[in-house]
Amino acid sequence: MTDKSAREAVNDLSEQVSRLVRDELRLALDETRTKARRAGMSGGLLAAAGILALYGGAALVAGLVLALARRLPPWLAALVAGGGLTVVAAVLGACGALGLRNITPVPEEALAQAEETAETVRRSTRPE
Repeated sequence: MTDKSAREAVNDLSEQVSRLVRDELRLALDETRTKARRAGMSGGLLAAAGILALYGGAALVAGLVLALARRLPPWLAALVAGGGLTVVAAVLGACGALGLRNITPVPEEALAQAEETAETVRRSTRPE
């Protein structure tokens, strides 16, 4: 191998590795954007559900308090209804938090691909 062909091979390898790194970064960015969009959509749905639940819950609470007030003093009926709603809200909040915890912002597929590519490059550049 001449010096010129060795230089050309090194230049080619450098360009290919550079292009490979750019492609891997682009893939990681695309994957991260997709996951962020999914998380944003889920958050928006949770917010909409919370608002609707607030209005529906207010109507149900009013009905419950009125129903309980037939047997209990109105102040006690309101306390019982409020306590029950607080327990339900705690359970729903815990479920929502668990759902968000499962979303990872790390581009796992892109990282796995990059590791695989790096290993292939390492194997191909080792002297035999």
